[in-house]
Amino acid sequence: MTIRLPSADGALRPYIPRTDPPVFSSSTPFSSRTVFSAAHVVADPYADTTPDSPAAVDWDATLAFRRHLWSHGLGVAEAMDTAQRGMGLDWAGAAELIRRSAAEARSAGGRIACGVGTDQITAGSPAEIRAAYEEQLAVAEESGAQAILMASRALAAAASGPEDYLEIYGHLLRQCAEPVILHWLGPMFDPALEGYWGSADLDAATEVFLEVVAAHPDKVDGIKVSLLDARREIDLRRRLPRGVRCYTGDDFHYPELIAGDDQGFSHALLGIFDPLGPLAAEAVRVLDTGDVTGFRGLLDPTVELSRHLFQTPTRFYKTGVVFLAWLAGHQSHFTMAGGLQSARSLPHLARAYELADGLGLFPDPKLAEERMKNLLSLYGVDQ
Repeated sequence: MTIRLPSADGALRPYIPRTDPPVFSSSTPFSSRTVFSAAHVVADPYADTTPDSPAAVDWDATLAFRRHLWSHGLGVAEAMDTAQRGMGLDWAGAAELIRRSAAEARSAGGRIACGVGTDQITAGSPAEIRAAYEEQLAVAEESGAQAILMASRALAAAASGPEDYLEIYGHLLRQCAEPVILHWLGPMFDPALEGYWGSADLDAATEVFLEVVAAHPDKVDGIKVSLLDARREIDLRRRLPRGVRCYTGDDFHYPELIAGDDQGFSHALLGIFDPLGPLAAEAVRVLDTGDVTGFRGLLDPTVELSRHLFQTPTRFYKTGVVFLAWLAGHQSHFTMAGGLQSARSLPHLARAYELADGLGLFPDPKLAEERMKNLLSLYGVDQ
């Protein structure tokens, strides 16, 4: 049986879906790498909302997806960019998500780290930005979750130079109860973060970032780098203080960065591990045995899908992530907060389906095929 998929040129091409479901091994804990999946939120499809409304979340499906990730041994990075933070999910929704997911993590025995930012304000003075960070940090810490200090749009807009970043981050790190993860999110993911750390010159910005880490190594568990620049990440991790991890956020080069070299490796905190969860976990367990070739053999073929989902404009990768979760049966619908399901074209989604199916990502390939056909029919593509 074939399915006709639309190409970017408007033509329809035949594709033969696979019929065999994937088979993955046990969920024994990882021993060589710390791995988080940034997880998406499931919108409530029956909520009467508009693109400007606060996100209406289907809490049962959202928490069930986190249990799915934990069941494969992955940690969950909560309320991050992948959860449409700043693109549909406001701070009130994020705070509720943090509280619910942290409670679920305690029940399930899963690891969780939560995003802490300043998105309850759109602009402000340095004092107001510090207060916004502190409010969110308190929510994460009171929930029992590790904090991820995310980049702040308000700080990017208000900062007059590197000294403002050094002052605010230093203030926050001195009061953190436990070591945190520092997140450097590049402007390809959020254009409002252009010039973060006080300079549009990445070499200069890197020096400020490293100065923050070096001043508080006991308060920094690790850094998450999302610049899609493998060479820069490697250079960064080689300059980190002893004991400070580098968590790759590079959705283009993650296999080689996690595998590492004779001078070190990256751990992982990745949005692409939302759809790749079980396969990524399988690959890391192979790496735990010292089999780098086997690890790369499993993970390298996934890069084409990741590069497709994260293609320009990169910030809309969440659409593909949620689309694949629907096809995989993790949710009953393809609806997103803010109507973001419309952010990618039908040919883009069709190619995502083809690549994911080829990798064996769908627990029920027949269900994925039926749902893909249903979507195509809505666009007028007859089979």
